[in-house]
Amino acid sequence: MQSGKQSGARSDTPGVAGVSGVSARDRPGAGERLARVVDAGWRPAVLLIACFAAWWIVAAAELVEPYLVPSPGATLDVLTGKTSYLWQHTWVTTYETLLGFAIAVAVGVLAAVVMVYSSTVEKTLYPILLFAQVVPKIAVAPLFVVWLGFGITPKILIAVLIAFFPVVISMVTGLKAVDPEMLQLSATMGAKPWQTFVKIRFPASLPHLFSGLKVAVTLAVTGAVVGEFVGANEGLGYVILQANGNLDTPMLFAGLLVMSLIGVVLFVLVEIAEKLLLPWHASRRDVGATTAF
Repeated sequence: MQSGKQSGARSDTPGVAGVSGVSARDRPGAGERLARVVDAGWRPAVLLIACFAAWWIVAAAELVEPYLVPSPGATLDVLTGKTSYLWQHTWVTTYETLLGFAIAVAVGVLAAVVMVYSSTVEKTLYPILLFAQVVPKIAVAPLFVVWLGFGITPKILIAVLIAFFPVVISMVTGLKAVDPEMLQLSATMGAKPWQTFVKIRFPASLPHLFSGLKVAVTLAVTGAVVGEFVGANEGLGYVILQANGNLDTPMLFAGLLVMSLIGVVLFVLVEIAEKLLLPWHASRRDVGATTAF
């Protein structure tokens, strides 16, 4: 009777599962999650505030001519006074970025799978991918404009080329990082290759893939803007280029801030998707330099 009472007492203890000696991990409460967000965000917030303060001091003290570095107030006036104009061009750049990123992910994952399962394809394709990566995209962008015109296609293609390499490399690394004993056990139990891929290889590669996706989504923004620099009549790259030609530095700074905001938002969205799809992985990274939440 005494042992039964002790067992019942143990079962009522928080964090203890039904099996003796096995503890269940309690879900953090709202206060704990808020504390984690504050702990992860106050340092970059302080750094941003310091940067804006330095920017304001430089502009207020007229250490630099206003046509070179506008004041934060002038930039804010552009952001609030020309919201519709900026939003129109922001949507174009965002659309090009998302479409280029999606194509890069689809093609990159497929190429990585083929390279992992075929050494011949890997030895043939990898040097070409490396060569394509080291070629400056700003140098080939004019060719795409000549070949494909001034429409949206060249911008998307530049975004794909820039975002493609991180996706392929991270996916190949993830697929090859699977424990060989797991693969051997799967083969011993009679699993077919596609079953091994779906149940073992692909889930194990997702942490590496998401690391590459975070890099790729920010590079896709750069690719879209680079394409707009070369030839476009809309998009943030067009806005920045026009502002630079007219020495309209407040508009130029506003375009740069919006472009940076797009990259940050997309990065955070990929990170949220990682936490939702890989809770078993994200739970082991309570504190990290590259984690926004």
